[in-house]
Amino acid sequence: MKQSTSDNKIKILAVVGPTASGKSALAVELAKLYGGEVISCDSMQIYKYLNIATAKPTAEEMQGIEHHLIDFLEPTESFSVADYVQLALQKAKEISARGNLPIVCGGTGLYFSSLIDGIQFSAAGSDPAYREALEQRAQQEGAEVLLEELAQFDPEAAAKLHPNNLKRIIRAMEHYHLTGETITAQNAQSRSKASPFEPLVFGIAFRDRQNLYDRIDLRVEQMLEAGLLEEAEAYFALGDVGTASAAIGYKELKPYFDGELPLQEAVENLKKETRHYAKRQMTWFKRDTRIHWLYTDDPQLPPLVQQARDVMEKESFLYDY
Repeated sequence: MKQSTSDNKIKILAVVGPTASGKSALAVELAKLYGGEVISCDSMQIYKYLNIATAKPTAEEMQGIEHHLIDFLEPTESFSVADYVQLALQKAKEISARGNLPIVCGGTGLYFSSLIDGIQFSAAGSDPAYREALEQRAQQEGAEVLLEELAQFDPEAAAKLHPNNLKRIIRAMEHYHLTGETITAQNAQSRSKASPFEPLVFGIAFRDRQNLYDRIDLRVEQMLEAGLLEEAEAYFALGDVGTASAAIGYKELKPYFDGELPLQEAVENLKKETRHYAKRQMTWFKRDTRIHWLYTDDPQLPPLVQQARDVMEKESFLYDY
């Protein structure tokens, strides 16, 4: 497939939206139509073994379409948004060089925005001992004290932070400690370069949000039938699981395994937390004015595909395909 470019930018499609909205299925159909390969944009599908809870697409669901950045990292390994941007950009370049269309698909808003916007991340690293010392001070003296210290050398960052957001306060102080540069200056620098992409972004949304919530509840029931409890039990047996412990689908079931809640109550908590997560995803994506929203209250895929094709034709996104 020949792709038009401007200023050597990489043409890229993206399919975003809330969990259980049908993103993966739409991305696969577009990949089949336009010679694409899918780059996952999901902060939990990167981990091995976490298959059912993270709704990783199965081989059957992939339909022979190449998928990248899925199932490659041990659950105990840490992975940052900077790591994601580096790997996803590399994959997009490789896919485009093969003459194929990169298609980013997922619901992790920070990963998506950072990649598409071409955010440049600092190589400052970290100082665990310094961070631990700040955490101890916060416990003893209160986060307000740290925030006041931050305000002395980076008042702009301090003005945007609440004492409850201790993690970001500490990160801002740590960055200054390591580099002598404020996090405010680093954030400005991170957006100083143009994005390497020419994107066309689709978002899946529901006119009646209850339809999405019904899909979420159904997916949870299907996950349980597929063996979610067994997967979660094996997951907890790994011990210290690091970043992956944030995965929805495991932490909500832990009280059941600990004998603190009956199974049905734990499952209801899982459904509720997944619905809350979907709301947070929509809040993030609705701020992005680049997104072409494809509305569906019908679980059928063909209407979504046709909406996407109509937008691509209107935008003259591809030619000679």
